[in-house]
Amino acid sequence: MAAEAGVSLQTVSRVINNEPNVRPVVQERVHAAVAKLGYVPSLAARRMGGSRSYLLLALNDRDRTIEGWRSGEGTDWVDQMLLGGMLKSAESGYRMIFELVDTHSAQVEREVQGAISALHPDGVILTPPHSDNPLITELLVRQGLPFARIGSVTPGDGFAIAMDDGKAAEEATDHLLDLGHTRVGFITGSDEYALSGARLDGYRRALARRGLPADDSLIGRGDFSFQSGVAATEALCDLAQPPTGLVASNDQMALAALRVANRRGISVPGQLSIVSFDDTPIVRFSNPSLTAVVQPIAAMTSMAAHLLIRSKSGETGLPATCILPFTLAVRGSTGRPTG
Repeated sequence: MAAEAGVSLQTVSRVINNEPNVRPVVQERVHAAVAKLGYVPSLAARRMGGSRSYLLLALNDRDRTIEGWRSGEGTDWVDQMLLGGMLKSAESGYRMIFELVDTHSAQVEREVQGAISALHPDGVILTPPHSDNPLITELLVRQGLPFARIGSVTPGDGFAIAMDDGKAAEEATDHLLDLGHTRVGFITGSDEYALSGARLDGYRRALARRGLPADDSLIGRGDFSFQSGVAATEALCDLAQPPTGLVASNDQMALAALRVANRRGISVPGQLSIVSFDDTPIVRFSNPSLTAVVQPIAAMTSMAAHLLIRSKSGETGLPATCILPFTLAVRGSTGRPTG
């Protein structure tokens, strides 16, 4: 390989490991040699050759993930997370390992420590609610292990990577207000997730800017599950003056709202307009398809992997907080009120 490229073994190693300070022309020669010779680096050999493991560890919430898989009601949040993290890791010769940890367990620190001890990762990607679990983040700080917090902008250690959840909820609510809705309901997510409070705050800001009174009866308490969305929507529909517009904090609860509306003979969007969060594929195939905030899940995990790998390579000046853009996909579930 080195002979084919006309460089030293050390230079080949630096190019393959995406280390800095290698001239572009030299990088091109090494990459050309790699392509010509069909070289595939050995992860085991690379791990033995230095202080890096070339592994990233991604931790997801065990109970919620397994519940979604077993019930068949899961969304592709996990798929999108894996897509972004694995592709970005592979670009730098890394692998991303996915582990489930119970955030409610009294032994959560032991579970995380066990995974770290077994894999010796170069960095850890935390997804909600692990992102804001101090037992986990403080353990990683004590270990001196770089980590990224997906969906979290809470001040603290590690890289914080999120979209602006408050602004997204504000824009979703504005969409309904712009259509002429004056009674807009909101279904919250689980209080374990910091982003749930940010989304509720954004909803309230949108109403306040229009001079609409705060009405707590229009706020349904959910926990991101389909069942909680059903219960919250039922309660909202039973009000003497039910909402004509509704923002749900995730796709599962928005689909639950659509189910309740269909069961009660409430036309969507004629009598009730619904906006969702996440925009997983299932909401595009509902009838009607759901207007939704498009959360950049894959992009957030990709950024997490990028920052962790660059940090391990010794780069400095990396951003501590990254806020990635969201969009609002307008579909058939929202329209002007007809009443």
